[in-house]
Amino acid sequence: MIEVRNLVKKYGNHLAVDHLDFTIEAGRIYGFLGPNGAGKSTTMNIMTGYLGATEGEVLIDGHDILKEPEEAKKRIGYLPELPPLYMDMTVREYLQFAAELKGIPRQKRQEAITEVEKMVKIKDVERRLIKNLSKGYRQRVGLAQAVLGFPEIIILDEPSVGLDPKQIIEIRELIRQLAKRHTVILSSHILAEVREVCDYILIISKGKLVASDTPENLERMLGDADTIEIEAKAPQALTKEILKTIPGIEQVSVKASGEEGVAAAVIKEKKGEDVRESIFRTFAEKDVPLLALQTRHVSLEDVFMQLTQNESLPEALRRKDEREKVKLPAEEESTADALKEEEAAEEEKVPAAAEAVWNSADGEGDEKNAGDL
Repeated sequence: MIEVRNLVKKYGNHLAVDHLDFTIEAGRIYGFLGPNGAGKSTTMNIMTGYLGATEGEVLIDGHDILKEPEEAKKRIGYLPELPPLYMDMTVREYLQFAAELKGIPRQKRQEAITEVEKMVKIKDVERRLIKNLSKGYRQRVGLAQAVLGFPEIIILDEPSVGLDPKQIIEIRELIRQLAKRHTVILSSHILAEVREVCDYILIISKGKLVASDTPENLERMLGDADTIEIEAKAPQALTKEILKTIPGIEQVSVKASGEEGVAAAVIKEKKGEDVRESIFRTFAEKDVPLLALQTRHVSLEDVFMQLTQNESLPEALRRKDEREKVKLPAEEESTADALKEEEAAEEEKVPAAAEAVWNSADGEGDEKNAGDL
């Protein structure tokens, strides 16, 4: 469906995207994750024809996004982080404008617009000016523009920004519904949202792909890092001595719990061991009350922090790297000046609202954009 090959994007001396390679298959919901400045939005802008690449290519259903922009963009619906809206239009006028730009036949436009209005629940505000809508409703209008015409691929950059909890749940359900007929690529900083919705996750850091797998497999890779947390009604020294007598424990960290006379401990088991019962029985035999005992499992947040903040990958992910050739993060760190330069360059390249909508549907004007880049 989408092939990204050796993709590189430079802003001056700053390397924003560093030789990315990945494939998007049909019928899945993909989560695209990375810290600020990792290159997510730049990559998505290149994939949708917003920006040109320094090197590499992006194929949309076999069509190169730069060489065959019209054919490639017909297959993409795109919601940027800042929706491309005309504030002085009503919602209905804007969607009619977008439908015309996307080449939807005149006799089918009103039906198509009504369908997406009902889908994203903006039918009741269709006669209102966009500038008078809340941020959440503006986000929905932008989403309606992306879905209009029902292209094969829907790319959403931070689709839940500005939405209240109820609206976020509705957007998640909408994304699941879209995935029944479309391939969806979702960028978000809300990891719980990605874990809840996405079938497959791509994580990039410093412009490089550092992991790509299902959420379950990413968490399982660090499964040997699960820990047990306890609170015991005893001094720290006594708690540590008791834990030392229990076989199967690899590492113990004891500290004050914040409650007087209560010690807290974080326990790492040896691989393949389950010491919870031994801990309970040993403390009972020593007549030391256990006030809490719980297992803390590795979460997607833990995986994300490991992959994007550490200088090197954990051993579990190194093993995956050997099997699946997952790329390691770049050694060099991006400087604050370089990030500012990237942001300034992106602001210069983001087209006007009409061009943003046009780019998701048609290829006219790409020679000009390519020349600028």
